[in-house]
Amino acid sequence: MFGGAYAEEYKFDAAEVDKKPYHIGGYVEFSPILFGLDRNAAFYKLNFHNRKIGAATPEYDATLQLEGSLEKGISRFYVKMNTSHTNNYAVETTKTKIFEGSVSLKPSPAFIAEFGKKTLNWGKGYAWNPSAFLDRPKNPDDPELAREGYIVASADYTKSWEGPLKTFSFTPVLMPAYSGVNDDFGETGHLNAASKFYFLLYDTDIDLMFLTGGAKTTRYGADFSRNISTNLEVHGEFSLINSNQKMTVDRNGNMQQSVYGAKNYLLGLRYLTAADTTYIFEYYRNGTGFSPREMRSYFSFIDSGYTTYITTGNPALLNKASVLYQGSYGQPNPGMNYLYLRVSQKEPFDILYFTPAITCIASMDDKSISLAPEMAYTGFTNLELRLRSIFIIGPKGSEFGEKQNDYRVDFRMRYYF
Repeated sequence: MFGGAYAEEYKFDAAEVDKKPYHIGGYVEFSPILFGLDRNAAFYKLNFHNRKIGAATPEYDATLQLEGSLEKGISRFYVKMNTSHTNNYAVETTKTKIFEGSVSLKPSPAFIAEFGKKTLNWGKGYAWNPSAFLDRPKNPDDPELAREGYIVASADYTKSWEGPLKTFSFTPVLMPAYSGVNDDFGETGHLNAASKFYFLLYDTDIDLMFLTGGAKTTRYGADFSRNISTNLEVHGEFSLINSNQKMTVDRNGNMQQSVYGAKNYLLGLRYLTAADTTYIFEYYRNGTGFSPREMRSYFSFIDSGYTTYITTGNPALLNKASVLYQGSYGQPNPGMNYLYLRVSQKEPFDILYFTPAITCIASMDDKSISLAPEMAYTGFTNLELRLRSIFIIGPKGSEFGEKQNDYRVDFRMRYYF
């Protein structure tokens, strides 16, 4: 009787549990920013020598990111589109880019083929990925931001077993680099080949990667990740770049190019305490970066160019320094040795939906640092609020000490739909 009674009350509807063949979502974001400027810094002299700017300058950013997918049979289409609007001291502009847009075919659970624009997300590091040969670099100040991908053709074959080697997968990738197609990846006129071999061996994730083809010099990489315990994970990456080319400049503007095999590596851990405090720690060795002496020489060159501009009005030396800035010197972390530490606490003092955090990025070469406390609140449906400050600390001639800003304060309001 009980069975019959419950059978009459419950009616199974397959549509309620069937996965929808499509998905549409995204977010809209508004972010005002205040930059506190350091008028004695080399990068301030480089970027503001011909502008009248006060001690602080605002910027207003807005972003609309849309993503959607459609699945039918063995095929899937995915697209992520990003529209950003920026209004600051230099420019007001709106840009729309397709961050990702790909078609994939999955004829069996073990095999998938894809073509289109995508972010591959190679590497195990949180703030840096020295073995992510086919991805744009992360912003260490905000590593989880979405990044624009590249146009590639790839496949993925996966096989599983019982035993020490539980899973193996092979991912070959072809990346064209021609005029109008991935033309910012490297030297154009080349079809590049890369691959990744994945092993789940003795409960350790291991990847082996390589890239060759001409747009960039041949390079090899490896990474690993392992859970030592339920709340402690360790990870690492290594890459070797053949014939890496580095252009340096002395204080007089004389340039010199060196070619060498660059070794890059990263070691890190992620630890979660019983009190829901998360620690992320990484050491990064950037073998393609500049030594402290090379960085000081570049800053001295900017100072010399600024003095020449002030006395003669001739910006030629600053223009030359600006070209170098657009290259390697202007990267987020152009030095050689870095430490990264992020500490976040979930719902301290039982304050629901509240997560404070602090992030420190330190240059071990010159003892300068970036320190970023923040607060995030997610207590409203689909709405994320974040208030963050970034303080730049370092002496004259150091990497962070020569940044154009002394501090930055930004507020991010992001609504998901």
